[in-house]
Amino acid sequence: MTEHPTSHDGGRAKAAGATGPAQPRGAVLHSPDTPAAMALPAQGEPSGAEHAQVPEGQAPSEARPGPRPGSQSDTSSGAGPAAGPGASSGTSSATSPGTSPGASSGRTKRGSKSSARRAAEQDGPPGSSGNSGGVPAARGGGDKARREGDRLRFVGAATRRIARGMDLDEIVMGLCRATVPTFSDVILVYLRDPLPVGEERPVGPVVLRLRRTDRIPDSPEDTEDSVTDGVLQPVLQLQPDAGPAAELCEVQTGGALAEVLRGVRPVFGESATSRAALTELLGEDRPLPVARRVILAPLRGRRRVIGAAVFLRRPERAAFEGDDLLVAAQLATHTALGIDKAVLYGREAYIADELQRTMLPETLPQPTGVKLASRYLPAAETARVGGDWYDAIPLPGSRVALVVGDVMGHSMTSAAIMGQLRTTAQTLAGLDLPPQEVLHHLDEQAQRLGSDRMATCLYAVYDPVAHRITIANAGHPPPVLLHIGGRAEVLRVPAGAPIGVGGVDFEAVELDAPAGATLLLYTDGLVESRLRDVWTGIEQLRERLAAAAELTGPDHSPPLEALCDDVLDMLGPGDRDDDIALLAARFDGIAPSDVAYWYLEPEDSAPSRARRLARRALERWGLESHTDAIELLVSEVVTNAVRYASRPITLRLLRTDVLRCEVVDDVPQLPRLRQARATDEGGRGLYLVNRMARRWGATRLSTGKVVWFELNR
Repeated sequence: MTEHPTSHDGGRAKAAGATGPAQPRGAVLHSPDTPAAMALPAQGEPSGAEHAQVPEGQAPSEARPGPRPGSQSDTSSGAGPAAGPGASSGTSSATSPGTSPGASSGRTKRGSKSSARRAAEQDGPPGSSGNSGGVPAARGGGDKARREGDRLRFVGAATRRIARGMDLDEIVMGLCRATVPTFSDVILVYLRDPLPVGEERPVGPVVLRLRRTDRIPDSPEDTEDSVTDGVLQPVLQLQPDAGPAAELCEVQTGGALAEVLRGVRPVFGESATSRAALTELLGEDRPLPVARRVILAPLRGRRRVIGAAVFLRRPERAAFEGDDLLVAAQLATHTALGIDKAVLYGREAYIADELQRTMLPETLPQPTGVKLASRYLPAAETARVGGDWYDAIPLPGSRVALVVGDVMGHSMTSAAIMGQLRTTAQTLAGLDLPPQEVLHHLDEQAQRLGSDRMATCLYAVYDPVAHRITIANAGHPPPVLLHIGGRAEVLRVPAGAPIGVGGVDFEAVELDAPAGATLLLYTDGLVESRLRDVWTGIEQLRERLAAAAELTGPDHSPPLEALCDDVLDMLGPGDRDDDIALLAARFDGIAPSDVAYWYLEPEDSAPSRARRLARRALERWGLESHTDAIELLVSEVVTNAVRYASRPITLRLLRTDVLRCEVVDDVPQLPRLRQARATDEGGRGLYLVNRMARRWGATRLSTGKVVWFELNR
């Protein structure tokens, strides 16, 4: 449930039997040619017979001295005695604007303010009760014109306040703050739950939920809504026995509320239909105000009614006038259109955010021999889409491909192109192509997408067994390698041309990847901005990494997640001109003592030799308990390879957190799992692998395929 804060932070002592806020909120307006007392009155002031009388021969403007309601002097002076018919005109209303504040006592000043406010309320716009209380009849036409002008200025200020809201809550709050206490004493805003968006057609019954309520406090101490079990509850105390308004209301088809909402125009609560609609909306047990002290205004968006607003005035205040229906209509129209646009904008931002989120990996894999961490920061929180991406793709042989790229632009189109290039890179990586070949095919794909589709990309393949990394670059900033001793170096990688240029060759380099080192791949948003060029940023990044390594000592690598956060902290004010994608890889590697590697000729004796070699390796590692399972599965996979291979077969066992077996042959056709019949002599090898292994798979290589399986240690 949405919290419903009150209108004021503090109360004011009651004056003349009415309650008003210490500083009236809302659009308090003044006519340019009238003194401050002619402004919109503070709520809760008395009206009618208690208005101050204008002495004969005195100009009307002289009968309204004193500061405007809500000023500092008015707040500090407190509530003075009411200037009733028996009050002396010489002490309560005869002070002219030119009179010095020290010319009369404090009691006289307070009486003058109260009289001035009551006189101003008589002539004020929203909520005035007409020409009464001793104002000369000859001024009736001028008072009406002045009220109309103030009413227009109030509507203008209120709609501007509503229009300043960017989201749903800001718009609804703008409506409440603009109308309480200037236009009404209490406002309740009901919205459809859920709110329809754009062209979608809601199904099911129309349900209105109380989104927000705002009111004048009932006493100086009543500055917050009532609290029940620590939850703010909306309070609407128009009558002594009134309970809180209903939070949910299901609009009955053919009911009074549905009829009023269908009519769109605001209505008073004086007809039987409108009173029945209010009863249905607010609840059966709510005592309703008298006819013209409540306005029910439907909120209609571009295509449908999206809610309703209820404006109420208390018994001690003047009732609404007929022109106030026009004011309520203007406020309801601007609020509904603003809500419609805010909801539509929120949906578009959500779609863009989800598009970007689905384009990037939800979680990073945890391949053997390497730890990974990543960060992504959009250029702006209001538009979380861009062309930067990163990826980590497990490859056969316990290798992993590390990819980072940047498509030109920050639009939905850039994000869509990025998604296509990322998918293409994943497909090419699955074919186990060399890094330079992957970039070549990405370049061709970018040209097929359009002549102006440009991107940079860096593709690296890490082999934890050989402790080597192969890198190819297409116009991307070079990676930085942080050694375990604290030395950070920018790797010398050929820059290459960006993807999409076409007709260029890409070159790959193979470098050492020592255990404990950390490779950092990033996009240019991290190192380039309006305040620095790219090479200055790369040097600052290198120094930042070296400083982070010094804190952990020469024998330990800095924590990977903390290192990513520390790198992003190098960004200062004004450095966020572009999206940032960051991928960090900690090379743990696989020790040579944990690897067993053999070549087998494709002969009938190969399966028995494979079983014997696997048994010896398990004995050396102290894993004799896995001997039977390994011998059986190795025999089945090697037998299948011998049946079709024409070149030597590779058998490799890896001891890491799991026990992994890999069999490589030169046949590109992948094996598939099938259910063997009872009369078949073969076809059960992969079935056994599938039942006994923790995981298994087959991947096509550029020179054949690899079939692998894993067992828990």
